[in-house]
Amino acid sequence: MPEPHDALTIPVPSEAGPGRLLVSPALDDDGSPHPQPRAVLWLGHGAGGGAGAPDLTALAEGLPGHRITVVRHEQPWVVAGRRVAPRPAALDAGWLAAAPAVAELAEGRPVVAGGRSAGARVACRTAGTTGAAAVVCLAFPLHPPGRPERSRAEELLGPDVPVLVLQGTRDPFGSADEITAAAGDAAGRVEVLPVDGADHALRTGRRAALGPAGVADLLRRAVAEFVAAAARP
Repeated sequence: MPEPHDALTIPVPSEAGPGRLLVSPALDDDGSPHPQPRAVLWLGHGAGGGAGAPDLTALAEGLPGHRITVVRHEQPWVVAGRRVAPRPAALDAGWLAAAPAVAELAEGRPVVAGGRSAGARVACRTAGTTGAAAVVCLAFPLHPPGRPERSRAEELLGPDVPVLVLQGTRDPFGSADEITAAAGDAAGRVEVLPVDGADHALRTGRRAALGPAGVADLLRRAVAEFVAAAARP
């Protein structure tokens, strides 16, 4: 999938090798970079691919028009061309290595962390360390397929800041209903937005009411509103 035309690439050194940030700057009404973004949305990818995932790309294309700078982080293992993601501790280390560069881009403005699948887990685990103002989870992998007893709810509930979860109703890693149940008493802090008919990739079937364009529009609208709320004083 092609990158948004305005994406800038920033290399990020780490102990595991170089990662990189793909930056889509906040835009003014005339399409030029806005001098004062309201927030930075920092997104990580999943264990099966890089920053070109359709949901991440949709946010990178759509949110700059809402005065939100979108930063997609590619982990060192992806930059190196490897196909298998390392263990969670290594993913966290690669993510944290990029934190100073993201903070420099934000220039004191709120940073909302997030990502899809494994990237959402990383954002949740490190939210306190990075000082994230909020967390966005795209297809949070609550448990391995068919193994609901191996719950990762503790990671999802770890951040002490607002969390938005966009979850498919047919996700084998945990449906929207399962995520809602796992949120339990934290429901006031963890908001779950079901994506009707969507799987773990947030893809819908041919007969679903929402097609790819509808899913992308839902993600852009929901995340833009959530980030804007998190950025308010």
